Amino acid sequence: MQQHEFDAFSDMLQAVAEYCGKPLSPGVIAIYWQGLKDLDLPAVRHALNAHVQNPDTGQFMPKIADVRRMLGGTTQDSALRAWAKIDRAVRHVGPYASVAFDDALIHRVLHDMGGWVGLALKTEDEWPFVAKEFENRYRGYAMRNERPDYPPVLTGIAEADNVRRGLCSDPPCLIGDAEKAEAVMQGGTNRPLIGFSTACAAATGFASTKLRVVDARSAA
Repeated sequence: MQQHEFDAFSDMLQAVAEYCGKPLSPGVIAIYWQGLKDLDLPAVRHALNAHVQNPDTGQFMPKIADVRRMLGGTTQDSALRAWAKIDRAVRHVGPYASVAFDDALIHRVLHDMGGWVGLALKTEDEWPFVAKEFENRYRGYAMRNERPDYPPVLTGIAEADNVRRGLCSDPPCLIGDAEKAEAVMQGGTNRPLIGFSTACAAATGFASTKLRVVDARSAA
């Protein structure tokens, strides 16, 4: 949400609070705002509407965690969905192409785990342990309710080789929702991170007309 949406958010939250018989002070509204402002206003409205219609919990004022849970499930649910997307991408794209997922946390966690190439070269025997490590790291970030810095692209073998040779690379494959993956790239940072490098970002410009899209949600 943007700052100019605060009044609409406040009115909406107060309406729910009044319905639940628990008016909110400005200080409490500010806490809700800090905890939810990374979400879209329509998404928050949807979550609040879903909460008050829930026959089990709708009589209680939702907490920040309740709103987030309505939108994305638990952090474990999110981690498992993210890993399923990665697993399909590894098997269908492989380590040579650079990739950009539609989830910024995937970029950060895979970076922390050694990058796209390192992940894609793991053996089948190692795979269950890699999956568990990813799940734990992903949940750790997700529970903080804040987005960490992350690389805009996860570099593949071909791009890494081109970097060494001083050449530009093909644009990355987009994994999942193409529009969201482009937004993830735009929100990434080129500040040095441990083990992170990118090649010819300015030259490629990540032009959407040149991007190869792999929808990991529908990959067989």
